Amino acid sequence: MIRRAVRLAISLFVVVTASFLLVHLVPGDPVRAALGATADPAVVAARRAELGLDEPLLTQYLNYLGGVFSGNLGTSLTSGDPVSSVIATRLPATAELAGLAFLLTALMAVPVGMWVAVATHGGRRRGTDLAFTSVTGICTTVPDFLIGVGLVFVFAVTLPWLPPAGADTPASYVLPALALALGPSCQLARIIRTETTRVLGQDHLRVARSKRLPARRLYLRHALPNVLTAGLTVGGILFASLVGGSVLVENVFAWPGLGSTVVGAIVAQDYPLVQAIVLLLGAVVLVVNLFVDLALGLLDPRSTLTRS
Repeated sequence: MIRRAVRLAISLFVVVTASFLLVHLVPGDPVRAALGATADPAVVAARRAELGLDEPLLTQYLNYLGGVFSGNLGTSLTSGDPVSSVIATRLPATAELAGLAFLLTALMAVPVGMWVAVATHGGRRRGTDLAFTSVTGICTTVPDFLIGVGLVFVFAVTLPWLPPAGADTPASYVLPALALALGPSCQLARIIRTETTRVLGQDHLRVARSKRLPARRLYLRHALPNVLTAGLTVGGILFASLVGGSVLVENVFAWPGLGSTVVGAIVAQDYPLVQAIVLLLGAVVLVVNLFVDLALGLLDPRSTLTRS
């Protein structure tokens, strides 16, 4: 745990530095973009001095570090509101969408992957094997935002069953959550299928099968715990893809979350807001991976040695 905590601290430092440098290396003047092209040069210069953007890059970086550690993430250049309040307003929508998508990923991938492994074990049902491989392979290569556009066209335009945008009703969550979850669930289902096939060939499963145990007990009690170890490992990686995919998917569905906010902030060159959102999303991914490591250590102590 200490070793992973140290790695987390180093990774967070890298994320903070990268978010600062990437934003400041983008050409353009954020103050001029916020005040408009016709703003008086004296007003622009005064605003730059007020925000500390006229100072050397190293000084700005040290001030940024100090603000991060003190909880002061700065002020939005476009709205003038504190960045922390903007994030607090938008974060719940993104958290709800990402959490629902992650839950859908697990609920779709684990049963489907295990069922296909059991159905095709020993070379049976080659048609099912081919269909599963083809469908999941196609879904994993299509970007999330294209899946979202397709879902809108089918279920909101052609068949007006669901709302195409917004987050006003529970039905509004269906399409964006599916757009986020479909690709990762196909990736996870392929991993679950592979691991289940491997587990089914192990000796303890053969012994359990020879005892004529019920199928539910055989697969849920003896196979599932061994499969979940690999599923957790991949799940932590897929969560990062959910966070990244939410940036584009939220813009497709006009979702009032951090994804649409960061795209608008990038267009407006709102440095403080972009830095804070990138830092937050990166920190969330790192913390989730830390918890995945700890959960793996609890489920299978041998994984702690192999992953260290």
